[in-house]
Amino acid sequence: MTAPQSRASPKKGDLTAAEKEMLQVVVSGNIQEALKLLSGGDVRVNCLDECGMTPLMHAAYKGKADMCQLLLQHGADVNCNEHEYGYTALMFAGLSGNSEITRMMLDAGAETDLVNSVGRTAAQMAAFVGQHDCVTVINNFFSRSRLEYYTRPQGLEREPKLPPKLAGPLHKIIMTTNLNPVKMVMLVKENPLLVDVAALEKCYRVMDLLCEQCVKQQDMNEVLAMKMHYISCVLQKCLAFLQERDDKLDALLKSLLKGRDGDGFPQYQEKFIRDCIRKFPYCEATLLQQLVRSIAPVEIGNDPTAFSVLTQALTGQMALMDAEFCATCGERGADKRCSLCKMVIYCGSACQRLHWFTHKRICKALQEQRVCRERDTPRLREVPDNGANQSIFISTFK
Repeated sequence: MTAPQSRASPKKGDLTAAEKEMLQVVVSGNIQEALKLLSGGDVRVNCLDECGMTPLMHAAYKGKADMCQLLLQHGADVNCNEHEYGYTALMFAGLSGNSEITRMMLDAGAETDLVNSVGRTAAQMAAFVGQHDCVTVINNFFSRSRLEYYTRPQGLEREPKLPPKLAGPLHKIIMTTNLNPVKMVMLVKENPLLVDVAALEKCYRVMDLLCEQCVKQQDMNEVLAMKMHYISCVLQKCLAFLQERDDKLDALLKSLLKGRDGDGFPQYQEKFIRDCIRKFPYCEATLLQQLVRSIAPVEIGNDPTAFSVLTQALTGQMALMDAEFCATCGERGADKRCSLCKMVIYCGSACQRLHWFTHKRICKALQEQRVCRERDTPRLREVPDNGANQSIFISTFK
């Protein structure tokens, strides 16, 4: 008897009993049962239900990361789009809001530019339903194999443009979704291989080549090109500071964090980001023109900042309220407040210590602002409603 895997391409709804059971097992998330069915020979890993959904699509939509991994290991087609509305596994991953599965689909070779029946890509679908973390993952994905191309000599080269040992640290920076220059410098600083003049020079030159490649490829990717250029600018700034000072980039971090007298706004950081955008070498790029139009009329210190505009353009995610981000490195989800003013938030004690040299100048003023605001804010107290066994709330002032 011929195994189902060798039969003609699956047709919608043409399922064996084992394949129907497989779809149920996928939804339930029973890994052991799924493994047993896949090993039995009666299940095609890319079988299609009546709507054209594969087991991988079901697993991605239900947020079953372990199941997705198992199916991919057994040859699931990550780019199958036989779904009745042209959906792919990456689209279902984005709709589910599971960034881990979204990244898994991308690592498996999912194409980001495929569109469904109404012309939407996976990133656009995820954005439409408010799954911004998945949008960020998709928009910032860059295959490590594309970077590793430069770790091998090409043509008549006697040595590669990028030493293999630098591929991992550089790829980590490329994949970061936090574009705060302080965070990027911290990523450089934490890896001894990168805190080296020769290494930084090789890295930024490769980033420039990747930027050019993104612009000149058939399906030009201006977003990725701008990100590669921006990373190159950060690496060049690190290189310049290392050449001038042997302090392992501490001076650069302080420059980026130093706040303006009065309100603590980091002017140097804002000017640096604006300068990075201005230096983008492809003046005809639509993205560059949009960024310039958004930033140029804004006086330094006002909103929107260059960082917020760049973040929205490159990750597809708006920089939300300042309170959600570390004041030092810009990491999202920070929840540690300054114990004195309670107005500035950090992701940890290391970032708080790093920021204290500049924050201490305005900490007391912020503390006084908070006290005044709390004093003048109306509060609600509960009072009985004349014996009606109900309660009403009235405003009171302290």
